Amino acid sequence: MSDREDVSPGVKDILQELDLRPRKSLGQNFLTATTYLQQAVAAAEISKADWVLEVGAGPGTLTTRLAGAAGGVIAVELDQEFVSYLRRSFAQQSHVTVVHADILKTDMADLVRRVSGQAQPRYKVVANLPYYITSALLRRLLEASPPPQLAVLMLQWEVARRIVASPPRMSLLAVSVQFYGRPRIVTKVPAGAFYPVPKVDSALLRVDVSLPEAWPYPCRERFFRVVRAGFSQRRKQLQNNLTRELGLPKAEAIALLERIGITPRRRAETLSLAEWAILTAAWEDWVQRNAHEPTAHPGG
Repeated sequence: MSDREDVSPGVKDILQELDLRPRKSLGQNFLTATTYLQQAVAAAEISKADWVLEVGAGPGTLTTRLAGAAGGVIAVELDQEFVSYLRRSFAQQSHVTVVHADILKTDMADLVRRVSGQAQPRYKVVANLPYYITSALLRRLLEASPPPQLAVLMLQWEVARRIVASPPRMSLLAVSVQFYGRPRIVTKVPAGAFYPVPKVDSALLRVDVSLPEAWPYPCRERFFRVVRAGFSQRRKQLQNNLTRELGLPKAEAIALLERIGITPRRRAETLSLAEWAILTAAWEDWVQRNAHEPTAHPGG
């Protein structure tokens, strides 16, 4: 059976009932293949003890499966037409709360806190992301306080591959996600598993999120200042980027890198998270010895 045939029959019926067409401006490509809907729920390892925040509920095909597995579901949707439909559909399921909101303007942890009534909520995130908000949502999700225990996200295949990369193919995105947790690709999802069919394949990505005490470096602002400096010009060597972005004299940049066992001619994509942490500590030590105060930059 092909992915185009193995579909939840309700999606097109719902759209017809609501007299709606998927909105390209909102990145609406609805997952319809039942195999991957089930894999998304299974990957999140949901139990009746869990609160689940779903981002981009759409017509509710995934919401239905989450509601059957979780103790509480908070379904966030931006499109008012779908919000009205979801509220009617789940009116008899008191453990499902439908929220009309822009997730990029929403404090996710606070939303779960208010709905669940828990001061320090433990929750999971499951989302079929519009491609254009992937990076922004990842940052908000991973920097939430408290963050989710884990997130299962549907995103572009190539983006997922970049996130799980290792040296020598690291990127700023890979470092940013791996700083906060352990990402892994659950499965590749073909374009035909969606309606309408997108131009690219997707992936189910699971991220097991770490608490701050498990971060590779305690001060994320300074860590990411150094990482951004390293990646500021992708084809440039570390010694040059650190000199230009962090104010290190060239000779001192070379000496600093050699002292911590990193060849100055290496490029940013070859460094591991552990090496970035060592480099951050060495830069902080240089700043203190030279009576400079580093400027904080946001991480992620």
